[in-house]
Amino acid sequence: MSRIKRWINMHKDEFNADGTLKDEVRQQKLSLGAHPEAVDDYARRVKEEYDEWKHLDETDPEPWPIYTAYDFFSEQEKREFNPDGSLRPEYVEYAQKIGISESALEQLEWRKKIEVDDYNKVSAKYAEKGINFGAWQMRGRIEDSRTYGQRRQEMEQDLRNFEPEDSLPFDKDTSY
Repeated sequence: MSRIKRWINMHKDEFNADGTLKDEVRQQKLSLGAHPEAVDDYARRVKEEYDEWKHLDETDPEPWPIYTAYDFFSEQEKREFNPDGSLRPEYVEYAQKIGISESALEQLEWRKKIEVDDYNKVSAKYAEKGINFGAWQMRGRIEDSRTYGQRRQEMEQDLRNFEPEDSLPFDKDTSY
């Protein structure tokens, strides 16, 4: 998505999509006592910013990696589900062999499809505003994984200090 889409979204109340001050906004500012030169200066400065952002979009576009809901599935979920949220046939076969009912599998699939659909809707809504939702989510996941070791060390210290179990970041009985 482009910088200019973000700019338009930020300034849509006062400025047109081409970066010019809306006539009604100019008239309102003047009617509230603003000096015409000040209004013109404001309009010029914001238009310069618009032009700069537009130029950057044309000469140095921002990377826009595409992430799907599937990119956020756990490894277990990737073995069980297709990218659209439907169950994989081999998983259905396995699940039925171990006694999972067809209705339970249908419910599982229905929930995952809703999750995928919700991700797609949120991603599209953010994209309209010039925000890459998937990249934002992925950065959060990467940051969480970077701090895992630190949180584990802190938990070990918390255990030595006899902190209450419900305050720990992980289950103390989980092998990590």
